[in-house]
Parts: sequence; structure tokens; C-alpha cells
Amino acid sequence: MCSYIVEKARLTGSAKGPNGWMKIDTANVYFDHPYHAPLDHALGIDFVCEADGARERVAVEISRESALALIEKIKAALASGDAAHATPSIVGTTNDVASVF
Repeated sequence: MCSYIVEKARLTGSAKGPNGWMKIDTANVYFDHPYHAPLDHALGIDFVCEADGARERVAVEISRESALALIEKIKAALASGDAAHATPSIVGTTNDVASVF
């Protein structure tokens, strides 16, 4: 039985669909029976732009194991990106000295 339980995540970004690049503002995330993937259950993510009426979507269906591995890789990529692109921040200051880390 399908549960039709959907979690919505608000996003800022773009996705490339069959008609080219599109703005996305929402990810509809669910774990249920897939439409296409040869799995009993799959994590589905539909990327849409609700502000534009969600006329187009980019959809993925992946196994539970793949979803968990993807979560870890997303976290690792964000941590690496933060480390590589972070700007120094002032942690503490006095009149003469600033501690930058």
C-alpha cells in the first residue's frame, strides 16, 4: 500500500530537466513504491518550482542504502567546500588586536 507521505523542503537553486535548466524552490521527498526504479520501495525526490506552478519536475528514485550513502557524501562535500572556501572570521577583538581563525 502506498502511503503518499511527502516531506517538503524549501530550496534555492536550479535543476536541469528535459527542457533545459529550470529554477527550483521545492523538493518533495518520499519513501514509497517507485514509479520506475526496479525496487520494492525507493526514496523519491521531485525537484519543482512551486512559484511557477510546478509545471516541470526533475525526479530521482534511489534505494534506501543509496540515499543514506548520498546523505553522507553531501555532508562531506559541504564540509570540504566550507573548509576550502571559508573566509576568516573575527572571533575576538580588543582595541589593538583581532583574533582571526
